[in-house]
Amino acid sequence: MRVPLLDLKLQYQKIKPDVLQVIHQVCEDQAFILGPQVEAFEQEVAKYVGAAHAIGVTSGTDALLLALMAVGVKPGDEVLTTPYTFFATAGSISRLGAVPVFVDIDPITYNLDPSRLEAALTPKVKAVLPVHLYGGAADLAPILALADDEGLAVIEDAAQAIGARWQGRMVGAIGQAGAFSFFPSKNLGGFGDGGMVVMNDAALAASVRRLRVHGSERRYEHIEIGINGRLDALQAAVLRVKLAHLDEWTQARRGNAQRYITMLTQAGLRDVLAVPSLTDGHVFNQFVIRSKRRDELKAFLASREIGAEIYYPIPLHLQPCYRHLGYAPGDFPEAERAARETLALPIFPELTETQQAYVVETIAQFYQS
Repeated sequence: MRVPLLDLKLQYQKIKPDVLQVIHQVCEDQAFILGPQVEAFEQEVAKYVGAAHAIGVTSGTDALLLALMAVGVKPGDEVLTTPYTFFATAGSISRLGAVPVFVDIDPITYNLDPSRLEAALTPKVKAVLPVHLYGGAADLAPILALADDEGLAVIEDAAQAIGARWQGRMVGAIGQAGAFSFFPSKNLGGFGDGGMVVMNDAALAASVRRLRVHGSERRYEHIEIGINGRLDALQAAVLRVKLAHLDEWTQARRGNAQRYITMLTQAGLRDVLAVPSLTDGHVFNQFVIRSKRRDELKAFLASREIGAEIYYPIPLHLQPCYRHLGYAPGDFPEAERAARETLALPIFPELTETQQAYVVETIAQFYQS
């Protein structure tokens, strides 16, 4: 049996007529840059996540960049964030000439450990950038409290977490701004790159809207230096079709996660693997286990045609481009341990029970060999 890590073709076949119809309409309208499709999608996402404003942008990376620009992060500022995430989190900080200051993670959730934030504070810190990794919400209460006490902005990296909840509220719309990604592998994925910035402050929203079009409010008049960060109408049209199915797909992911947890437990594998819990509000962009024999296990799964992936093998503080920051191995032991041990299993909504049983049986065979 073959079990891919992700199979977007299955999803596409179910929505193909609707997708082709909206693509055809955009082609007929010949309105490709911003316009009514983008505006409608922005309104729908704002309503979905409970934010007052949503601004469509080119990618999740640019969503982070624009949010940081809008809250005033400048060269020399510091931003507290996690070393265990996709590179864009820290890269967006660095692109502004600011400095990512890393804080170790919680070993259970893989998200930034808020108990370590205060020790990392300096007078240069301007913002905190927590990540809702794998679709599970970060512990925002102490982060928001610290930010309020210190006058810091909170930018939520919710690239993997659209639809996730924290204390009943949708992530992304809780801090000063939130960033979503519509990369094809995300729970709400487009037919290419795309992103969204959401917030509740009107002035901040106006700033992001201006910054995504080179800092302009009127044609050829530039109030500030922005970027070309607009969401394409074609992407917005496709994403509008998919948004209508997001809750259904999320429930399927959560169902698959629960089935994995049950199967792995029944197979007696929890003695050798760390298995995530089905916490409230988790949307499972990834289902991540931990194994001290991770690399051997991944190779064994591949030999049985089972897709699995490592997110992420090198923590950010040990990336070559960040050597100048002076971090060394051992500085963030939980992030480094996660980088050595974590492995994502297939979790996409169309995954079948039979496929999941094969994955678990194969893992059991690995540990019995």
